[in-house]
Amino acid sequence: MPRVIVGLGGLLSDPACCVIKDGKLAAAVEQAKVSRQDRPGSFPDEAFALALESAGVKPEEVEGVALARPFALGAEGATQVDLRTRFPHSEILVVEHHLAHAASAFYASGIDNAAVLSIDRAGDFRSAALFQGQASHLVPVREMYFPDSLGDLFNRVTEMLGYEARADEHKVQWLSASGTPAYLELFRKILHSGSAQWPRLDRSYFDADHLTPGGFSRKFYTEAAIDADQPLSQSVKADLASSLQTSVEEAVCAMLSPAENVCIAGGLGLNALLIRTLEANFKKVFVQPAAGNAGTALGAALHAWHNFYGQTARVPFNTLCLGPSYPPAQIKAVLENCKLRFQYLLTEGELIQRAIDALKDNKIVAWMQGRMEFGPRALGNRSILASPLNKYSTENLNVYIKRRESYRKFAASVPQECASEYFEVGANARYLATVAKVKPQYREMFSAALLGRDLIRVHLVDKEENPLYHSLLTAAGKANGLPVLYNTSFNLFGDPLVCTPRDAVRSFYSSGIDALFVGSFYLEK
Repeated sequence: MPRVIVGLGGLLSDPACCVIKDGKLAAAVEQAKVSRQDRPGSFPDEAFALALESAGVKPEEVEGVALARPFALGAEGATQVDLRTRFPHSEILVVEHHLAHAASAFYASGIDNAAVLSIDRAGDFRSAALFQGQASHLVPVREMYFPDSLGDLFNRVTEMLGYEARADEHKVQWLSASGTPAYLELFRKILHSGSAQWPRLDRSYFDADHLTPGGFSRKFYTEAAIDADQPLSQSVKADLASSLQTSVEEAVCAMLSPAENVCIAGGLGLNALLIRTLEANFKKVFVQPAAGNAGTALGAALHAWHNFYGQTARVPFNTLCLGPSYPPAQIKAVLENCKLRFQYLLTEGELIQRAIDALKDNKIVAWMQGRMEFGPRALGNRSILASPLNKYSTENLNVYIKRRESYRKFAASVPQECASEYFEVGANARYLATVAKVKPQYREMFSAALLGRDLIRVHLVDKEENPLYHSLLTAAGKANGLPVLYNTSFNLFGDPLVCTPRDAVRSFYSSGIDALFVGSFYLEK
């Protein structure tokens, strides 16, 4: 058995590094969270160093380096030479982009037999690839090639609605919950000009010479009965988003049919509304929660584990809290260097009680504990928290702290064993990768977080995975009868999730957050 495998992925977009050590996933870190900037195409030095440090591994101990394609802006040979120089005694293994996505989902799922779909915009010039996962093997079944691409269609609509393509697709997803699919038939026609099962986009609805956002043609605007020369109203934007969302959900379900068990990764796997639809249509569903390009680091390493090193046992996938943590002495040094006044809380009980008191006082709380999360979502270690009993939570979190649109709601964290009292939710909510329904008797209580009529983002908190956060939620339940806290990511103004104590302090004092808990240290304004 190989002792240490390093996975590298997303080098051209969202670079990341992960470490498998002694058959366990020991660390995973995204470059942007560490460096606080994008350097596409370059080796993720900071993420690599921090991942090895977090895993307790020295560079000379690395036996294999698994690299997900694409990984170079030009010829890939120079990058491979650089890797051989960095790792002279390691095997250098290259894994195709969609295979890395598929591996990240299937091998982490715990499912022995499944249809496995990798779907994004255009990785390696392909927009989707279907595999049959069986035991420790992934067998190719079918592919879809760019420009036939659900991801590209999502990009186009994102731009048409006034957002930034390839950055703000999540906004379109959440906007769709407030609309109706009034243009569904039009989007069905766009998606299915050929095969009824796999999309084949009708290019007559696009025109690069028609200078409207997204490059849609006059034919599109005519059939939609929309004036291309006038700004779109908010209701029309919501209906277009809803129509796109529904048509994409239908298309992905058809691509996976008639399977019973399905796994999914790739950029569209980040669409939580899509995952909810899959959960309603298939027996078992697993989405790799780090479904974007950073997740190919996991997939490359897992593929190497099974297919190069021949291991049949699965690497356990129990948590995404795989980044660095910071000891009290390091946190204290940062706070003192910043000349801040703070309190040191001696016990976990005192820490939790102080946080409960702040939340009961309707304060917005920043919570930085333990290891940083891998992937785009805050799972209780780098979170901003508020009580659902605070009637101003929506305004405070969205408008004054996150400064984002009202339709982009925060999540509700709840202990896994309590969730069924309040919500109808699937297992992928453990990683905030799906959405739930609020039970009718609690819709008023959670009205500030509702998407549309009754949907809500739910985060199931497992006691074994995150005992401290679980204890905080349990204490909230004992204090006020509701073991639920609103949770949104601890970051501001489009920055990555905070990583270090210094990042946390900077965001705290740049926002309207009332209190900060960083490790055992408490700060307030």
